[in-house]
Amino acid sequence: MRIGLYPGTFDPITLGHVDIIRRSATLVDRLVIGVAINRDKGPLFSLEERVAMIEDETGKLSEETGTEIIVHPFENLLIDCAHDVGAQMIVRGLRAVADFEYEFQMVGMNRALDNSIETVFLMAEAKHQAIASKLVKEIARLGGDVSKFVTPAVNAKLMAKLDR
Repeated sequence: MRIGLYPGTFDPITLGHVDIIRRSATLVDRLVIGVAINRDKGPLFSLEERVAMIEDETGKLSEETGTEIIVHPFENLLIDCAHDVGAQMIVRGLRAVADFEYEFQMVGMNRALDNSIETVFLMAEAKHQAIASKLVKEIARLGGDVSKFVTPAVNAKLMAKLDR
């Protein structure tokens, strides 16, 4: 069984994330969405809220693609998470050249820790390349419309979180 791991903070999950999940699901038999418990980032949504949003958004994708998609919170090293879930590949989405520089370093470190786990990069669709969770939260906080960047369900949760 081919198992892929798509890690991130997903605070909140965006249409860019959904695009990468949909496309990576066609490459594996099981896709694990690794939700990072990154306390240093100070997420807007709790771990439980992020996991629930991802499960809601990926349930339909699992049916569409025929790929098992599971959500797995983690707080350890990414490579250790990959071992925990039995992943042979780590999936990373790229938006721009700046993403590649950071990801290139991460791949080198992960390969030094375990060179049997491959990293696969998927370029975000052009219409999603500017979307970043950080920017979505900032736009929403300042009263902007983020409905072009997240699903209606995530938008409603974001507005509720910001008391709108």
